[in-house]
Amino acid sequence: MTSIKGSESGATARNRISKSIVLAIRLLMRQKSPDASSRDLAAYVVLALEKISESVETSAIAWEKRDYWLKADRFRQEWAWCEHSAEALAKALRANDWADAAQQLAGIGQRFSTVEVSENNRLGEPWKGAWETFLRR
Repeated sequence: MTSIKGSESGATARNRISKSIVLAIRLLMRQKSPDASSRDLAAYVVLALEKISESVETSAIAWEKRDYWLKADRFRQEWAWCEHSAEALAKALRANDWADAAQQLAGIGQRFSTVEVSENNRLGEPWKGAWETFLRR
């Protein structure tokens, strides 16, 4: 038997994840003080940015196989901020520094300023339990 691979393309996954990050940041910014749901939301942003970085690398490798070296390099450079932002936010979360985490989240939110999320989205709440997943890594 062969394994079933996901039918979602890298671009589709990045769009879906980007929308969920925007939604998570919106919910975080509405909160008055950090609580358990804040941890879940912020940890989800870290995990989602790491997923985006993985999908970028997968796409770039596919382009390199077709000898699109410049396109792959430009694409990696365009999304390089994801990995750096994920590391900085993870560091702030581990230190329980919510002031720095808020700054990092604001910067991430600016990167996704063009992403539109409708009120009637089907994203659900993918951040539930993200804090435990974040701590297990």
